[in-house]
Amino acid sequence: MSDIINRVAQSKLITFDLEDLYPEGKRILFDIKDWLFEEIILKEKEFRGKVDAHDWSQYEDTYVALTCTSDAIIPGWAFLLVASRLNPHAKRVVVGDLEQLETALYQPILAQLNVAEFKDKPVIIKGCSHKPVPQNAYIIAMAKIQTVAKSVMYGEACSSVPLFKRK
Repeated sequence: MSDIINRVAQSKLITFDLEDLYPEGKRILFDIKDWLFEEIILKEKEFRGKVDAHDWSQYEDTYVALTCTSDAIIPGWAFLLVASRLNPHAKRVVVGDLEQLETALYQPILAQLNVAEFKDKPVIIKGCSHKPVPQNAYIIAMAKIQTVAKSVMYGEACSSVPLFKRK
């Protein structure tokens, strides 16, 4: 009997896993709808009162996505006011949902990504993740990696989907 040979392990194939770059920390969706009159009207005096009375220290070292899930029209200053109280405590504050927060967290990380190790090599951008890696992070990674890689695939070594091949 011959030994089983792991050809994947012997190949020049590089697996790039966005989960490895995942910024650890608690994520919070901060919905201001509860601070609106009947969840639809922002009354400045009452809104400012809620902001002043809120315990902002509970957001220490968190990532916060500011949103309003009701159909209210929110003036731009309202999110700025809330952010001004969150900024001394939170690691990052964005307006949007949790996926937009994740995208905002990945953007600076991927901007600093050194793609030299991928030069003229086949690369698999690992698919399935256990952490909430946003689709935009995959797109940003693809844009950077394909500038140097010989080829780019998506998925796992055993079942990858070809995306790009340098001519």
